[in-house]
Amino acid sequence: MQHTFLKLEYILKRATVTSSGLLGELFLPPPHTCLPTRYGKPLPDSSFFPSSRIFRSDILLTEVESAMGEVTLPRRMFLWCVAVIYMVAFVSLYVQVPGLYGNEGLLPARWQLRYSGKPLLEQLLSSPTLLWLGPWLGLDTHTAMELLCLAGAALSLAATLFEALRHSLVFFCLWTLYLSLYQVGQVFLYFQWDNLLLETGFLCILVAPLTSFSGPRVFREHDGVTFWLVRWLLFRLMFASGVVKLTSRCPTWWGLTALTYHYETQCIPTPLAWFAHQLPVWWQKLSVVVTFVIEIAVPVLFFSPLRRLRLGAFYTQVLLQVLIILSGNYNFFNLLTLALCLSLLDDQHVYFWLCRRDKLKDQINGSKLQSWLCYLVELGVWSLVIFGTIVCFDLQVDATKNHVLSRTAFTFHQFNQFLKTVTIPCVWIGVLSLTWEMVTSMFRCACVSGFLRRFWRMIQWTLVATATASVFSISLVPFTYIEYDSNARLWPGVRQAYDLVDRYQLVNSYGLFRRMTGVGGRPEVVIEGSSDGVTWTEIEFMYKPGNMTAPPPVVTPHQPRLDWQMWFAAVGPHTQSPWFTSLIYRLLQGKRDVIELIQTDVTKYPFHLQPPAYIRAHRYRYWFTEPKADGSSPQRWWRRVYDEEFYPTVHLGNTFLDGMLNQYGLKDKSSSRRLSNSNAAQAVRWLRSQVRGVPAHTLIWTLMACSATFCLLQGLRNRNRSSQGASLINPDTTTTKPDTADDADRLLEDQKETEQADYEEEEDDVSCRDEDVEDDKEEGNDLVDDNSEEEEEVEEDKMLDESF
Repeated sequence: MQHTFLKLEYILKRATVTSSGLLGELFLPPPHTCLPTRYGKPLPDSSFFPSSRIFRSDILLTEVESAMGEVTLPRRMFLWCVAVIYMVAFVSLYVQVPGLYGNEGLLPARWQLRYSGKPLLEQLLSSPTLLWLGPWLGLDTHTAMELLCLAGAALSLAATLFEALRHSLVFFCLWTLYLSLYQVGQVFLYFQWDNLLLETGFLCILVAPLTSFSGPRVFREHDGVTFWLVRWLLFRLMFASGVVKLTSRCPTWWGLTALTYHYETQCIPTPLAWFAHQLPVWWQKLSVVVTFVIEIAVPVLFFSPLRRLRLGAFYTQVLLQVLIILSGNYNFFNLLTLALCLSLLDDQHVYFWLCRRDKLKDQINGSKLQSWLCYLVELGVWSLVIFGTIVCFDLQVDATKNHVLSRTAFTFHQFNQFLKTVTIPCVWIGVLSLTWEMVTSMFRCACVSGFLRRFWRMIQWTLVATATASVFSISLVPFTYIEYDSNARLWPGVRQAYDLVDRYQLVNSYGLFRRMTGVGGRPEVVIEGSSDGVTWTEIEFMYKPGNMTAPPPVVTPHQPRLDWQMWFAAVGPHTQSPWFTSLIYRLLQGKRDVIELIQTDVTKYPFHLQPPAYIRAHRYRYWFTEPKADGSSPQRWWRRVYDEEFYPTVHLGNTFLDGMLNQYGLKDKSSSRRLSNSNAAQAVRWLRSQVRGVPAHTLIWTLMACSATFCLLQGLRNRNRSSQGASLINPDTTTTKPDTADDADRLLEDQKETEQADYEEEEDDVSCRDEDVEDDKEEGNDLVDDNSEEEEEVEEDKMLDESF
């Protein structure tokens, strides 16, 4: 029975290898190859059986992982990137908490928490936020929010610096802290990147190790299953972002002219956006075509079993995200998307980046037919993408003008039919891809040596597979929002499960740049203040366009949330943005916390000595200036024309202002609250006094630079340790010290290969005595043993017993 089981295991292994090879994966080593180590641990002496050509599970598992592609290094990189982004998000929000959510801020957070005397558990279920614990700690809501931001920033910074802290429990704490802030964030936290961070942070709880604080270096057989959810999230994000541009029926996207407006109408452009805006129209239209291809066609390749297709999809996504970062300030959103793109990589490609040729797996060209077949399939896929792009957008080269003509060659009805056709198949592609990952990980768990270890790994696999399948199922609800009929075909139980977890932001729907605004000019609200009602002075914001001579800023990865909302407020009347009335009211009162949202250095605020007596707001239309005739840049970056009055002239006690405040419930009628004097509150206020006046983007980049320096020093320290370890292991190399960590690793591997060569020589001597005459002729062996069949079977059974 044992012999039969091992033969079955070997047959399954060869079937996996064959199918993976046909699909372009790495080929497995030849049957006679014995790898010296597995995850840094020596293999047992009975690692394979010469007489029967049957491998034991350790070798089988290693070869299957080689075929599928390991994700240990991309997983570690992903967890590190998310820890950095968490730190950026918490610090960016912490700087703005007093002005946005303070007791004298625009939208005080304490209004969102009504302490009705209900039990704490009931309050947590109604609104899942840790701010309910504020009174238990003697803290008001404003101070509790600052404390949560500080705790999240400190914990994420620690996870950035120390790999052992990139742990499932740590990411659960970070997700809980950000969710607590999100629950009271109101309009200033209702952005898609906040939802994306919460969903990604929840996935990190599943992706990060849980068993011990030994760090993400620990290998788990089910890592591929949990990490697959990151790839599925990236697919939903990109595919939906491309689809909604066309389902919105926006004429600029259908006419391929969206980018002729985008660079100057986006919320906070960068200086490079001015130069990108000057590109010819045919280039802008071709860029829109490329955007559609990258966001709609390429994401399907995320689940391709051909490794090089996934890598090609990875680089196209990186190209798009880098171009967006260079031309616009979208805080941590594009950085988070780049982190999600790491799910398309494997260890071998990361080693290729690091130029670690000694770590790269050798591709065994066992069949030239298979290799050529893989190349032909890949070439056919990219050719189909290019051909489909030419047909759908009627691409033609105009040789006389040296540019490419393009137009949308399909109708909205045709695209809608296409969407109905592909939405459900995309779901099934996800199901098949996830099933493959689950079966592969289950096979790995079953191949673990030792009954108890194998049993424990199977329990872990069962729990992880159940959680992954559950998250995937409920994610189908927001994903199918892009097509109504597909959403209606979902099982009702899935919708009920989604409704139960919707408040926790575990899965979300996405769709960026649905419609292009500012086609007739970028709308911009300009606030003016006056002390006498005659002489008016513009109140210039630190980041958003206002001063026509000031260059666009570079503030990534910080997000100035008030400046972002000013952009949304400008596209409609002020009644659609109730918080704007609160802004006018706080400026008339001269509240410093709100003023610091406009200018961190309050001395640059024109009314820092005395609040204005009157305030009004006008709407202008802004455009980028054109380059001079000689090709040089103009002195002004913007030009503008007056549009209309946005908010009438008001003052404290004004009837219109009081009516608006009462209508929106923005006037606090309760008595002023006394500040808490607990030790925690005093510590929070002291820390606030230390960072007051420091621009948020400066603070963030300082923390990131310090973290990078620490990680660099830590890497140098590890390299020195590796060099010393190599010298101790191989004394013969002490005369020539390794210059790099790569050299030290090579010395260690050379030592292991030497020991393994000695071991294989001994095994070959044994195998030569046990193999029959036909095997000797095939492998060129000269030693022949005339042992009888009975003795050979006895020896084989003995070795099988030892293996178990």
